[in-house]
Amino acid sequence: MGQRLTEPVITDLMARALADPAMLSLAAGFTDNTQLPKSLVGQAVAGLTAPESDPETLQYGTNAGRTGLREAVCRIVSRHEGEDASRITPEQVFLAQGSQQALYLSMQVLCEPGDIILVEEPTYFVFMEMLQGLGLEARSIPYSPDTGIDFGKLEQLFLEMQSTGEWARVRAVYIEGYFSNPSSRSQPASAKSGLANFLRERNAILPIIEDAAYRDLYFEKPWSAMSTLSMPEFDGFPVLYLGTFDKPFASGLKSGFGICNHQEWRDNMLFAKGHQDFGSSNFVQALIERVVSTDAYDAHVAAVRAHYQGKAFQVQAILEAEGLADVGWQWEPPSGGLYFWLKGPEGFDTSIGSDFCEACLANKVLYVPGDLCLAGGQPRNCVRLSYGVLLGAKLDEAVRRFVRTATAG
Repeated sequence: MGQRLTEPVITDLMARALADPAMLSLAAGFTDNTQLPKSLVGQAVAGLTAPESDPETLQYGTNAGRTGLREAVCRIVSRHEGEDASRITPEQVFLAQGSQQALYLSMQVLCEPGDIILVEEPTYFVFMEMLQGLGLEARSIPYSPDTGIDFGKLEQLFLEMQSTGEWARVRAVYIEGYFSNPSSRSQPASAKSGLANFLRERNAILPIIEDAAYRDLYFEKPWSAMSTLSMPEFDGFPVLYLGTFDKPFASGLKSGFGICNHQEWRDNMLFAKGHQDFGSSNFVQALIERVVSTDAYDAHVAAVRAHYQGKAFQVQAILEAEGLADVGWQWEPPSGGLYFWLKGPEGFDTSIGSDFCEACLANKVLYVPGDLCLAGGQPRNCVRLSYGVLLGAKLDEAVRRFVRTATAG
């Protein structure tokens, strides 16, 4: 397995940005330092470490995580429109070092090298690198701008994989239901239910992983589709729903969660987790538990949403004003999340090492090449831009550098 591991692309991009103060990064999906909850964290820490407080928060925690925070997770997820609280219970929840750890655990216990995972088109590129490191393959679920999933092309993919015997190696389906990374798209309820029906009709009751890391980072309104946990179309499917406190609260606390409706799958993930960390950070969980039990948490998340909406408007205005669309680039303004997904003209190459990529490096701006987010690495004319970390004039300048490079010549 070690021979399959390579340095994650995001690690290299982050290192480049840190090594050169003049480099402006639209690559790493960092959160905004000005929105990190110093006061709330400080108050919680003071309460947890007061002389009269119980020192158990500084002791080892349990493998599944603190009961109070698991109960809070259920309340937070269940209050979204359409969710069925009776299907979301603390016994299904486990806490992890960010949702990334939970995602890794899901693959570790489900798959063997050579297995195949169906993923969105495009999908979370760090997950793609994880699959490669585990010796797994990704195949894209074809995208439709009208319906979310192109079921005609999905049927073709199924028939091709069935004819070659590859369908027998498919172990799970990974989707990002809400303001996804990298595209900021959300899956319509019809696409989710259609996916369930498609799989059921082919006797393929596969584990479903729904990554909802950005669900609470909507702008005008939350995405109305309920999760796969609550949709009756997924009755009988093993479902793992992933969430995080990193993006809406404090990324440095590295705290996420999984909600799994399949006991054996959940138990196996916890067995693997016990081998990794023997219980995640009890103190961090206690801190978050204390904050989310107050109205201050909801007020904080609301302020974060408004802040990122303003930054998305800022990026959109510059892309338009600088004339990127005039040279054949296309994109949809995001309605939540932290990213713009841009598609360049046909034949344009944005991949690592391309002329465009090298020109951007020379012009001191970083982006994520879109081919990293696509199973098979095609097409190679897409880009993910993140507006999470840069502020004000630096964000303006970074976007202008990108557009100037894209429109040069």
